[in-house]
Amino acid sequence: MSNLDNSIGKLLLDLQKNDPGTFKELMRRVQEEHPELFEENIDESNKEIDEYNRIVDEYNKKIDEK
Repeated sequence: MSNLDNSIGKLLLDLQKNDPGTFKELMRRVQEEHPELFEENIDESNKEIDEYNRIVDEYNKKIDEK
C-alpha cells in the first residue's frame, strides 16, 4: 500500500505543479464527496468509536456470562 500511496502523492504533486486549476478543482470535489478526510478532529471521533466499542464489548460479555 505504501508504494500506491507514494505514487498517488507524486501524481498529485505533479498535477499541482503542472495544472493548478485542475488540482484545485479535484481537491474541491474530493472535499465535497469525502469531508471526513479533511476533518481535524479525527482523533476525537476515534476516541468516541473506541468508547462505543468498549461498551458494546462489555454488554456482549455480560450476555455471554448468562
